[in-house]
Amino acid sequence: MKVIGMIPVRLESSRLPEKALCDILGLPMIIHTLKRTQLAKTLDEVYVVTDSVVIKELVESHQGKVIMTSKAHQTGSDRLAEAAEHIEADIVVNIQGDEALVDPNHIDVGVKGLINSKVEMSILLTQFSKKQSYGDIKAVVNLKNEIMYLSRNDIPSDSRSSVKGLLKAYHVVSFRRDFLIKYAKLKQTPLEKIEYNEYLRVLENGYAIQGVLVESDAVSVDTDEDLKHVKNIMRSDRLFKRYKCY
Repeated sequence: MKVIGMIPVRLESSRLPEKALCDILGLPMIIHTLKRTQLAKTLDEVYVVTDSVVIKELVESHQGKVIMTSKAHQTGSDRLAEAAEHIEADIVVNIQGDEALVDPNHIDVGVKGLINSKVEMSILLTQFSKKQSYGDIKAVVNLKNEIMYLSRNDIPSDSRSSVKGLLKAYHVVSFRRDFLIKYAKLKQTPLEKIEYNEYLRVLENGYAIQGVLVESDAVSVDTDEDLKHVKNIMRSDRLFKRYKCY
């Protein structure tokens, strides 16, 4: 079984301009994500997938592999599907380019969670307690840990009973390659547009997503506050010490 890691990234960003290039202790954010992803044991190859020549040249200067795609894609999954059509693979893992603290062990857990399931894709989940954090995607699962719904609102609701903790989507997503290509050809769905979350397209079309729970304090970098937080954590990060000189 061949497993390929793909990191979709674009140069434009509405909340944090050119965030892929933001410096984190001497390395651009996208390079942190690349180097950490390359440490995952289950991945046979890793590619950065982009429409930016600037990012392409940066990644290649750090000995990374790049697949160039169209600028027309509305989501990272659509970008990966274009790239996946040109490679041989059984599983494609989507690691968001702004996951500068991604743990390669978690990538491996997500891949194994998909392999051991009967569904077409898996997504990592972490325990989460911050309320009304609309930049974070929350999830609820059924008794088989399959995703029932994803929302920027707090779910489940605490309007009638106490909710001690939430589950947050940690954007390391493993797809069976053929399903990734099929899914990207489906039209955007109503809830996907409302929640601004591409994975609702999967649920709205009747497919299942396996949730895989891990312990993580990883933060997707969307704001200056997130960037400062990641820099502080990175100073003592054990993985950073393994690749910071490369």
